Amino acid sequence: VIVIAGFIAFSIYTAAKRRKELHEWAHSHGLHFNPGKSHDMDSRYVEFKCLNKGRNRYAYNIITGLLNQRQITAFDYRYTTGSGKNRKTHHLSAIIVVAPIPLEPLFIRREGFFDKVTEFFGADDIDFESAEFSRKFFVKSTNKKWAYDIIHQRMMEYLLNAPGFSIQFSDDSIIAWNRRTFTTGDFESAFDLIDGMIERFPEYLIKQQTGK
Repeated sequence: VIVIAGFIAFSIYTAAKRRKELHEWAHSHGLHFNPGKSHDMDSRYVEFKCLNKGRNRYAYNIITGLLNQRQITAFDYRYTTGSGKNRKTHHLSAIIVVAPIPLEPLFIRREGFFDKVTEFFGADDIDFESAEFSRKFFVKSTNKKWAYDIIHQRMMEYLLNAPGFSIQFSDDSIIAWNRRTFTTGDFESAFDLIDGMIERFPEYLIKQQTGK
């Protein structure tokens, strides 16, 4: 009983400490912080796979506003899988940035061991001219030309030297996340990664997508 009570007290303390840190970070950047829960993040962003896993899903510690003149939504996220003794609660953090141009589907993440296994059985991703980039990154898109337009040589060099967040495009937004809870520094790094990608969108693609 003492151990359980101690664990509960520690969990309450760490949750309060995190809320305070995130509130201070949001305030320092002129952003709005809401510690409450949102149960509709998955329905608002149905394209984002990381928000549509498991059940009992909700976002909390939600930060919104303009960061470097870009509209963002940053948050912690919780969902459960399994049942009974196999029930497991998962936590992650993510940041969503509204893009300045219409987008097409694109998924980018660091390649792992199981990708090598599935590749052996024919479930391949998109390969690029850079052998190093193709070896280190798993890339999927319904439009290969779009993937090649976005991930040009400068973008590949940028991503190779960037922190290892997973990235996905919807039709108007980009999400960066990891399978863990972010520190405030992680939120900044994830935003900087997306911001840097947007800054490297080729001019011809911007004109093509905006019709200007």
